Amino acid sequence: MYGGDEVSAIVIDLGSHTCKAGYAGEDAPKAVFPSVVGAIDQMDVDESDDPEKNSGSGESKNNSRNVEGDKAKGKRKLYVGSQSLGYRRDFMEVLSPLKDGLVADWDIVDSIWDHAFRECLLIDPKEHPMLLAEPSSNAPQQRERAAELMFEKYKAPALFLAKNAVLTSFASGRATSLVVDSGGGSTTVAPVHDGYVLQKAVATSPIGGEFLTDCLMKSLESKGIVMKPRYSFRRKEIRPGEFQTVDLDFPSTTESYKLYSQRAIASDIKECVCRAPDTPYDESAYSNIPTTSYELPDGQTIEVGADRFKIPDVLFNPSLAQSIPGMENFAEIAPSVRGLPQMVIESINKCDVDIRRELFSSILLAGGTASMQQLKERLEKDLLEESPQAARVKVLASGNATERRFSVWIGGSILASLGSFQQMWFSKSEYEEHGASYIQRKCP
Repeated sequence: MYGGDEVSAIVIDLGSHTCKAGYAGEDAPKAVFPSVVGAIDQMDVDESDDPEKNSGSGESKNNSRNVEGDKAKGKRKLYVGSQSLGYRRDFMEVLSPLKDGLVADWDIVDSIWDHAFRECLLIDPKEHPMLLAEPSSNAPQQRERAAELMFEKYKAPALFLAKNAVLTSFASGRATSLVVDSGGGSTTVAPVHDGYVLQKAVATSPIGGEFLTDCLMKSLESKGIVMKPRYSFRRKEIRPGEFQTVDLDFPSTTESYKLYSQRAIASDIKECVCRAPDTPYDESAYSNIPTTSYELPDGQTIEVGADRFKIPDVLFNPSLAQSIPGMENFAEIAPSVRGLPQMVIESINKCDVDIRRELFSSILLAGGTASMQQLKERLEKDLLEESPQAARVKVLASGNATERRFSVWIGGSILASLGSFQQMWFSKSEYEEHGASYIQRKCP
């Protein structure tokens, strides 16, 4: 028996944009930080040159423990967490552990989990059962690798892997629903029936929040707007209320870190000014739309016009991305990418006829990108036009943006704190007896 009143379980949702971690039974995750890391190859740079070694930053001291383990990787040093990534370092590359939604680098995942346990939650993983959220189409070998790491390295007493879509469904109090999860790296539409994902009907698209951020960056650059990363300038006050910007030059900054810093600014612009248009985007109709002002970190004010509506409409009409200067590469995959309404209808049509009506009436929006203004209303409107007449279309989304953004984590928090769930854990003794492959039976 794990969880219950003894020791609360830890819930971890490693998304493509952020990692969320916290205690089961709580309303929101305690730790939310980027799921990318800064990496410096120690073969290139001598450790003694690291300026933060002498800066007294608590996080850097802690993070230096993160990577001591792996000698085979050419002795990389990894920096995890918002604070560490916010500090510019020479030759630091920004790396993601995920590729197409699945883990491609387990060393980075290890350092992210380690940061969540030891720096953010301040816990000993040996004392807490772990519930991990996983993509709806996670491969068996990925699940087994996660189990090995949790039991072998962290010595967790018990583990459970739960599908993202199922957790989102539970977070809204439903056992059957169609989950539209639009996160940082991709958008996934997954039908959930009686607490199980119907794998054959899962639809995915590479268009997520980061793709929209890239579209916005390229569009603004084509208009001559330069987004200066925060590390590349210093503002000093020359008179009260009047500032002068002084450019700083750091030639050893990597392209990936510069892009990471610029993306952070573009992402904030997107969240502040963008909203889904009521009708499909049309160049001529939106050409005279009123602009919205946004002040960049270096003090310059930009005006964002039609892009406010054009960028979000890429979710509904992916071919729009090809009209943005600099996004020509997308043309190769554009024909195979479907818009949100088409993905929803295709997914429902692949399900059993008996449950289609119920899925149409409980479409759940989840993920950070789904928090965009007017997205719910636009999706419902398009589905009403394209779905069968007999279907009663209902798109549901929490009015609270935090709940939408963290719905997967919240579902895990609810599930792991239920008394009836406690016999479901895959325990360490079962792992030692049956091996990692037994997790396929314990966590279907």
